[in-house]
Amino acid sequence: MNDTQLIRISKLMAERGLCSRREADAYIERGLVFVNGEQVTQLGSRAAPDAEITLATTAQAQQARLATILLHKPIGYVSGQAEDGHQPAVMLVGPQSQLAGDAQRFFPGCLKGLAPAGRLDIDSTGLLILTQDGRVARQLIGADTDIEKEYLVRVAGQLDEQGLKLLNHGLSLDGKVLKPAKVSWQNEDQLRFILKEGKKRQIRRMCELVGLRVTGLKRVRLGRVMLGDLPLGQWRYLRADEGF
Repeated sequence: MNDTQLIRISKLMAERGLCSRREADAYIERGLVFVNGEQVTQLGSRAAPDAEITLATTAQAQQARLATILLHKPIGYVSGQAEDGHQPAVMLVGPQSQLAGDAQRFFPGCLKGLAPAGRLDIDSTGLLILTQDGRVARQLIGADTDIEKEYLVRVAGQLDEQGLKLLNHGLSLDGKVLKPAKVSWQNEDQLRFILKEGKKRQIRRMCELVGLRVTGLKRVRLGRVMLGDLPLGQWRYLRADEGF
């Protein structure tokens, strides 16, 4: 195999879900990556697309300690960095707001590098994932993610059958046709949206295009992980038996 067919090891590791590319580089620098049984320490090293790549037990143990948190975000908090005087949702993560009975106790180290894996706008409530784990972030917000996001959306206005069909497929935002969605009535004033993409304020803008106004929006599921009965403003750790 010639060099043009080789791929950066960090890219292969990210594509396989072993870790993020940034984490892969850090592991390589520390000598914690093995390709076909050989230790790799040089950044930028390449390998065949089908190479066997493993992490040292030290790196595996480090990954096992990375925290992923489910938060029921209230209105008025932004997902990421503080903006326009509004606090970031991570400010809600602490011992006083942890769900009672959560199997793992809060430890301050879980806040280091904790970042949102996806957005939930300031006017919306529901499930927000915060994680230290690049594998989780890539799974939820990577360019090739196919994970469903489910929302309950309270609306005002009239929606006919054609409008409902357009919400399911046929609308465009920012000059691009949206991926097919699953949109249905939950009750007389609430719609259920299931999307596989997440453009900024997508649901609100979709509703505007068919003459509806969103009066309430709550995310209730990401992949196989449900918000469930997690109280507003509280959080818990992702359990070992859960996966997106």
